[in-house]
Amino acid sequence: MKVIDLFAGAGGFSTGATMAGCEVVWAANHWPDAVEWHSKNHPEAMHLCQDLHQADWSLVPKHDMMLASPCCQGHSKARGKAKGNPQHDASRSTAWAVVSAAEYHRPEFIIVENVPEFLNWQLYHPWEMAMSALGYSVAPHIIDAADYGAPQHRVRLFLVLAQSEHPLHLQIPRGQHIPSREFIDFDSGKWSQIDKPGRAAATLERIEHGRRIHGDRFLISYYGMTKTSRSLDRPVGTITTRDRWAIVDGDRMRMFSRFECRDAMSFPDTYQLPDNHRLAVHLMGNAVCPEPVNQIISAVRAAA
Repeated sequence: MKVIDLFAGAGGFSTGATMAGCEVVWAANHWPDAVEWHSKNHPEAMHLCQDLHQADWSLVPKHDMMLASPCCQGHSKARGKAKGNPQHDASRSTAWAVVSAAEYHRPEFIIVENVPEFLNWQLYHPWEMAMSALGYSVAPHIIDAADYGAPQHRVRLFLVLAQSEHPLHLQIPRGQHIPSREFIDFDSGKWSQIDKPGRAAATLERIEHGRRIHGDRFLISYYGMTKTSRSLDRPVGTITTRDRWAIVDGDRMRMFSRFECRDAMSFPDTYQLPDNHRLAVHLMGNAVCPEPVNQIISAVRAAA
């Protein structure tokens, strides 16, 4: 099965498709760094660095399945979705590139990934009607990556579109959760002493709270809604585009390495990352978890 990947980012969708036995023939993104690293990891695919509103779909190779992760920032609760915000409005509009590409190529299947709030978009129903007019049934699936092979709680929407009369509702068995301790390397990384000058009082409070509950080893979040400690026996919380999770080990602590972010996303350990930590974390936090994609695509192929 030949696959193309719109808004390909670091390549989570493409990697999951490869795991499922598909051939990724084309991938595109507007961000040069993402295209560079996608091409390093998927050299067999054609690559395009462009705003996909302006893409010439006639230049895209034939394919059986389209994967697409339109920009989610305009929908996400984490970034706000106020009407009239030009940046967010432009972000939301990227979803129309999926319609444009589908109108030209009419692949048998399309899988669209986004945050669940995508379903609340004011233009979601017109978007869905446009896809229906092209012959696609639409089946929304909201899944937590932790239920499908990633050691991370990451709730995302996957719209499964098929050239069929009835929506393709997938039945994918949930698996056992993978604890974060399985990918954390306590023998590597840049550790620092917890009780060092300048350490924020709020951080020290969270660490003390974690010690009372979890003992000497646990995780803490530096920002977001989860500002408490977290057991290493659970999947980590959502990996984001900047450093978020810290490991506490006795009297020392450090942030996740870029490789631990990669492992938490369920990328294979052979997946290449830039040496620049900040860029690598941004790429991973903006990616799709490959292992859940593998299971979704495998289920789609089995149901076809």
